[in-house]
Amino acid sequence: MTSHEIRQAFLDFFKSKGHLIVPSAPLVAKNDPTLMFNNSGMAQFKDFFLGNGTPPSKRIADTQKCLRVSGKHNDLEDVGFDTYHHTMFEMLGNWSFGDYFKKEALEWSWELLTGIYKLPKDRIYVSVFKGDEKDGVPFDQEAWDIWKAILGGEERIILGNKKDNFWEMGDVGPCGPCSEIHIDLRDQAEVDVKPGKELVNADHPQVVEIWNNVFMQFERKADGSLITLPAKHVDTGMGFERLCMAIQGKQSNYDTDIFQNTIQVIEKMCGKKYGVSGTLNTSDYTDIAMRVIADHLRAVSFAIADGQLPSNAKAGYVIRRILRRAIRYGYSYLGFTEPFMSQLVPVLAEQFKNVFPELKSQEEFVTRVVLEEEKSFLRTLELGIKRFESLSPTGGVIDGNIVFELSDTYGFPVDLTALLAKEKGYKIDEAGYEKALAEQKNRSRQDAAKEATDWVEISEGSDFEFLGYDTLEATAQLIKYRKVKTKAGEEYHIVLDRTPFYAEMGGQVGDTGELRITNGELRIINIVDTKKENDLFIHVSRDKNLDELLIAPHSSLIAKVDAHRRQNIMRNHTATHLMLAAMRRVLGTHIVQKGSYQNDEVTRFDFSHFAKVTDEELAQIEAIVNGKIRENIALKTHVNIPIDEAIKMGATATFGEKYGDFVRVVEFDPNFSVELCGGTHVPATGEISLFKFISEGSVSAGVRRVEAVTGEKAFELLNDELRITNTLRDMFKGQKDVVKAVEGLLAEKAALQKRIEALENEKLAQVKDALLTQVTHTNGVASLIARVEVPNADALKSLVYQLKEQSQAPFYIVLGTVLGGKPQLAVMLSDDLVAQGKHAGNIVKELAKEVKGGGGGQPFFATAGGSDASGLDAALAKAKGIV
Repeated sequence: MTSHEIRQAFLDFFKSKGHLIVPSAPLVAKNDPTLMFNNSGMAQFKDFFLGNGTPPSKRIADTQKCLRVSGKHNDLEDVGFDTYHHTMFEMLGNWSFGDYFKKEALEWSWELLTGIYKLPKDRIYVSVFKGDEKDGVPFDQEAWDIWKAILGGEERIILGNKKDNFWEMGDVGPCGPCSEIHIDLRDQAEVDVKPGKELVNADHPQVVEIWNNVFMQFERKADGSLITLPAKHVDTGMGFERLCMAIQGKQSNYDTDIFQNTIQVIEKMCGKKYGVSGTLNTSDYTDIAMRVIADHLRAVSFAIADGQLPSNAKAGYVIRRILRRAIRYGYSYLGFTEPFMSQLVPVLAEQFKNVFPELKSQEEFVTRVVLEEEKSFLRTLELGIKRFESLSPTGGVIDGNIVFELSDTYGFPVDLTALLAKEKGYKIDEAGYEKALAEQKNRSRQDAAKEATDWVEISEGSDFEFLGYDTLEATAQLIKYRKVKTKAGEEYHIVLDRTPFYAEMGGQVGDTGELRITNGELRIINIVDTKKENDLFIHVSRDKNLDELLIAPHSSLIAKVDAHRRQNIMRNHTATHLMLAAMRRVLGTHIVQKGSYQNDEVTRFDFSHFAKVTDEELAQIEAIVNGKIRENIALKTHVNIPIDEAIKMGATATFGEKYGDFVRVVEFDPNFSVELCGGTHVPATGEISLFKFISEGSVSAGVRRVEAVTGEKAFELLNDELRITNTLRDMFKGQKDVVKAVEGLLAEKAALQKRIEALENEKLAQVKDALLTQVTHTNGVASLIARVEVPNADALKSLVYQLKEQSQAPFYIVLGTVLGGKPQLAVMLSDDLVAQGKHAGNIVKELAKEVKGGGGGQPFFATAGGSDASGLDAALAKAKGIV
């Protein structure tokens, strides 16, 4: 069976068992602060297990794109070195929400694996939870008995501990015992020597887990205790790549048709063969590099297609790190010195076009983003190599902090630094590197620290209702609250059964306002933000000591949104709809939203485009938007429209968003702007008043960003600009063209600057000639140590380099000056002195002590500054005794 047939057989099987087949959620997690990426098949269904939402069916099955490279589940450093770990992987899963339980789940697992996929029954082993006394969870007798009946005995059943057979989503949340299914793929000769049962969970590459049936029975609370869930659920996950390995009779996931398409193209590109020494050889870096590239290509391409661009922060940094890991393996071991990953994106897009079509539809965009990232990182690699070449390690050992700098700043893995060091006869301080890395991880953990108490349940919640489309004030019932400690301090998270507060989603910020509680007297709770966590609308308050107030009975609770702020937010959000439609008219239909942010001050919009938007194009877009504002087009909202019908209406969707079967469509003129959107909007475009761009620029490869203001802010901007223009007119009295007058001033300034520079250079030449007469020779070294007068720091550096050109090696130059009352020092050494172990950076640091300062630089040239000009002469005197 091909991988496509294997995947389809799974979905068809569970469809025949009454399961609703749903599409994969985007790789990038939305509205879940506990996750950057969807890291398991159940992530998108978390709320159904917690009872915060109602699933579209009690039985669901799908294939889910998953990514595990951060947090508790971090397999990144294993990828490439073994045959079964991946960054992105597909998780085939079937779920029961309070419907069937252990018997059906396990029997269907066996039926599919042995009846449909024809896997050998005698090579399959299963495990059940042996219980945990500390948690008070007994041995899973029920699962044992079911498997005993299926297998016809106990020989292939294994008892598993909490680590292997009790599944938890995280430190808190739904959890329960699980039953894993393992398969032995070894040759019969190996099986005859040692039975597979002894190798289960022993990290053997051919005795692997392929399916896990989790029985969600409990919820882990913040204090570590377990409570029983209201209903029993089934959550299963089968690793698609491992399943294909088993069915296709391979010894490695990378030998299946999932990866071979890519690997064969890589072979042609680099001229090297994969698997020459055997695919299980984890010391062959040719094979490792190809596995890394084939794996990482999937993760990066699908993440970008789902809306997560590489960047230097959070989820974006994770994607950049994965991409750079692939690039440096290609660079180090396959000889790729030019971009190569971008050439592989079309191969992947074609392979998955019928499974995950979002990549094929954005093939050009993803290719361009990857290409620009490659160009940038290959330049960084070159800089890193230059940094490495400048090292003169003491005792031939490269300091651990330097190794960490090469990794953190230049993306050098430790093994690459070690390889370069070995070629030069150096060693690396691995212990020092590990210490620096541990310190950074500790800082990251502290930065991300967030501690939450368990929810305090006040009343039972019925179905939640959002009222904010129609009203900004409503009565509500308090359902639950919790306290959360963050870096910013303590805050309360409050959940109501109904609310007019819009929770931050789709780029629109959350509402602020107040909760008015009456319990004998009126008390007001200030709400500083509203966020969506899974399907909960959470009202955030930083008021102190609210426990007593929230727990006490009250006669009424009124939720009231800050109306003025909401109105400004709606103006900006609605203007974004009009702006996108106008952009598609002016720039082309390739324009796709890649990110947006609207608060009460500004609208910020990121979009796919490969060139700067010119001033003329911005003016055209602005004119179209303001024209639509003057038309005062009424908002038309279509609620609960089938997704297919919405697409037929021409509704624009955002890549990376998961839409349900029924959607909300926002329309401003059916021939202009029709979008899928859950945000809040003004009732008619005229309420926006005015739209004005304030900036345009690049965010990353292939992505531009514009910022604009509306309403009051737009008028404030115009008034400020007019005030500046009028002030300039007053300053240039008699000048009709203010712009021309300013241009004349700038030209005059430039001419004067050139004259000043010429005079300074002339004076500098005189200083240089005078200094050359002061050179002394000691022990064969030409020394020049002097105090000089120069106009600025650049002139000091220029003077040193000019002296270098006219000095015969070996030479040693130290110059000092005072600029703006602050002492400055510069040290220059000839290459032969550097070869003898002298280091300009170390010298200047020592001299800087005399002027109460510090500095550093390269071995041949370094500078320093200080705060005590009176010590400059002492510093120069000290310099005479160093070389």
